Amino acid sequence: MVNPTHIEETFVLGQEDFDRFADLSGDHNPIHVDPAYSSNTRFGATVSHGMLLFTVVRGSVQRHFPEHRLVEQQLMFPAPAYADETLILQIERTQTSDASSVELRTRVLKADGSACLEGHCRLETSTGGAQ
Repeated sequence: MVNPTHIEETFVLGQEDFDRFADLSGDHNPIHVDPAYSSNTRFGATVSHGMLLFTVVRGSVQRHFPEHRLVEQQLMFPAPAYADETLILQIERTQTSDASSVELRTRVLKADGSACLEGHCRLETSTGGAQ
């Protein structure tokens, strides 16, 4: 299977997604789940959990590179992602070291081009099932 060199997907996370992720993760920080509280912060509204953004990235990587497993991931979250904001996921293959290893640049962008998530990951061919 030939893996893509560039992937771009648009998605939206709503307050319900933030609330469900809080229930699953146990992270009920009011900046993510309490619109009244977060309206009085420097953000002005609820913002996504960083790891919720990463799960979108991880799901896309798994769909497009199903024969690989994630072995390394580096992430930064330079800007907030708000509920109901249209976001753009970009994944670019930066290097293929050999037949069993792939390196990717991952980004989640806002409509204005600013990044909510920036990262790099390394995949290796999976010898077992998907991980």
